Amino acid sequence: MSTIAEQHDTNTVLAARADARAQGRQTSDYMPYLPASRAPGIPEGVDPQAMVWAETVAPGGYTHKRVARGTRIRLTDASGEACAHVLAYNALEPVERLNVADTMKIPWQAYLGDGHPLLSGEGRVLATVDHDSSAHHDMMCGTSSSAWNEVKYGASSSGSPSPAGAALLALAGTKHGLGARDLPPAISFFKGVRVEADGELTFTGTAGPGHSVELIAEMPMIILVANVPHPLDPRPDYVVGPLRIDAWRDRPTGPGDTYFDASPESHRAYLNTLDYLNAQGIS
Repeated sequence: MSTIAEQHDTNTVLAARADARAQGRQTSDYMPYLPASRAPGIPEGVDPQAMVWAETVAPGGYTHKRVARGTRIRLTDASGEACAHVLAYNALEPVERLNVADTMKIPWQAYLGDGHPLLSGEGRVLATVDHDSSAHHDMMCGTSSSAWNEVKYGASSSGSPSPAGAALLALAGTKHGLGARDLPPAISFFKGVRVEADGELTFTGTAGPGHSVELIAEMPMIILVANVPHPLDPRPDYVVGPLRIDAWRDRPTGPGDTYFDASPESHRAYLNTLDYLNAQGIS
């Protein structure tokens, strides 16, 4: 078997350039589609020219994006084995970030589903859950830690065969100037957890392949995603499948929409969001 050095001639600048360009012509299932308008599998009914993001995140991989207010982000679990651990931030002032406690408290609901607002600690809505066909999500456990993965899988670094979600989200955050102290507990999509009457957490697994959930960005937003096994997944092996992400320009939730007036608390949170954005000159 040839060595890496033998496979790639980089002894001169011209040879190195030719080698790099040859590799650049190779395709990968886990590279963002550029431009997104030319991606295969664009969601039905979506104008390709409205697409702003199309990517398949590898098992054990991560991604990140800054999106405009009104962007609709669809996460799809094609194989039934993806687990999307998600953090969201106000892109204008990233010190404002997802607050899982408030995300449970404001809608009086510990389980994510259609119409669930994702709240920041400022009482504003970062995003809204929409068109959820999975109903297997979790706000209790957060993502996997390095210590957890070291014990369960024997490794946890981003370059290992079993990267921890916290390590990957930290990498994604650095792309936006975020440090370790800027990483709050994440929420997880496509792997469910339920709380029993005695307080025990029960892992309910996946809804199966082909399910999706959409997030509506209610303000300019930074989203970080790590695709790793759920911490409560009982299987001893590091099992996770690819995660498809598609995003396109749409409109935010507004007055008169069902979600906007779902409850007095949600109504106030959306009003807080509009008040903040209006002061920034954003409609």
